[in-house]
Amino acid sequence: MLHIDHNGGFFSCCTIRLEKIIEYFNKNKQLPLIIDSSEQYRLYKYNNNNDITFDYFMDYKLSDNFNYINDVYVTNENMEQQFSDYKKLNYNLIEPFINKYFEPSNVVKKIIQEIEEKYNIDYENTCVVFYRGNCKQQETNLPSYNDYIEKINTIQNTNKNITFLFQSDETEFLIYMNNIYNNNIILNDYIRHINKNNYTETDKIDKKNNLEFSQKYLAITIIMARCKYIICNSGNCSLWIALYRFNSNNIIQYLNPLNSEIKNDYWI
Repeated sequence: MLHIDHNGGFFSCCTIRLEKIIEYFNKNKQLPLIIDSSEQYRLYKYNNNNDITFDYFMDYKLSDNFNYINDVYVTNENMEQQFSDYKKLNYNLIEPFINKYFEPSNVVKKIIQEIEEKYNIDYENTCVVFYRGNCKQQETNLPSYNDYIEKINTIQNTNKNITFLFQSDETEFLIYMNNIYNNNIILNDYIRHINKNNYTETDKIDKKNNLEFSQKYLAITIIMARCKYIICNSGNCSLWIALYRFNSNNIIQYLNPLNSEIKNDYWI
């Protein structure tokens, strides 16, 4: 059994779960038989101490195992994965782990289908504009809203009919972008956002709905991963957009860690 006790935000839990599974795989040259994540995702439980992993993901025991060949690393860079260059992730090595342990549950798949149909999402003509703000400022330097404009306009100039899917935990960002760009999608029925501050939405909103909205956010993340273009800043949420995409094609990432030595353009 592999026991994982890390707790935090949803995708922080996912990142550590992925890391621990891979660490076990490298050390033992095989996959764990059982993974106990009952101490994870506690922000999303309401009077429930059970393991809620399968509320988000399919049961890994129902999928095929794969054998050890060589050690696997999410990234070869010596830095925290969420603040790494997503172009340098080892996608081909990570993909089997994502498919086995992070395939969305049937509930999440249903939400994906609902969103696709309700908003008539055309992946080949959609650009995701994702801004993770609020408490993320404690961990990394954040871009300004205007920092996004040049990148958005560049995409728009390549495709005049492009649709922008705006996603953020900051209400002001969504209002700002909605006032500038007309042809856009904001998933108001499926997201929660708050006014700009130093907290997260799960800190300020009734916990009894956290499971439902975290399932919806997982669905949105997978939808964002399927879109033609992605403009994002760095963090675990953006990391999982890249992981579910299985490549870094057309990802424009703002990477500016605290105390960064980079002096020029922070967009990569």
